[in-house]
Amino acid sequence: MKYQTTPAFDADWRRLSEHERDLFRRLVRVDFHAACERYRDDPSTPWPRGLRVRDVEGAQGVWEMTWSFSGPDGRATFEWVTIDGVLAVRWRRIGGHGVFKQP
Repeated sequence: MKYQTTPAFDADWRRLSEHERDLFRRLVRVDFHAACERYRDDPSTPWPRGLRVRDVEGAQGVWEMTWSFSGPDGRATFEWVTIDGVLAVRWRRIGGHGVFKQP
């Protein structure tokens, strides 16, 4: 699965601790990537419950996913885009619950 990031995501990323970055990377590589591939092949396939993927209220086309529950609170927002003719993820924001102010 291809992806890209927004400048807001890049700025958020720099504010995360190395531990938070490791948690996010691990979850994306193992769970999120596989779930995205299943979604790409069949959008009716449910997301794994542990990722808590859902639409962001009031932000059409933006999705959220939880990458940490136990601390720190880890959320990320994303949208679907096309890169080189293939469905891909654009990461918009990452951090705590505050990312929903401007998802």
